[in-house]
Amino acid sequence: MDLNPDDMTPVVNRLKRAQGQLAAVTRMIEEGKDCKAVVTQLSAVSKALDRAGFAIIASGMEQCMASPEKDLDRKELEKLFLTLA
Repeated sequence: MDLNPDDMTPVVNRLKRAQGQLAAVTRMIEEGKDCKAVVTQLSAVSKALDRAGFAIIASGMEQCMASPEKDLDRKELEKLFLTLA
């Protein structure tokens, strides 16, 4: 599956934001911040990563529907999708 760079720009931006959030979580833990605040931020990172993954899978599904002869079949897409579930 070849990912379209134009489609992946928002995904890359989301991943960079998640990277910053994760660094903030690490800093919060090192500084001994409140557990509830740490868990809340960690949840936000997790959701951002999930959404990025789903966007990548959706792009792959779209490609396969447009060009069924591509190298990624339905079973492989299903397996990729389930790894995020």
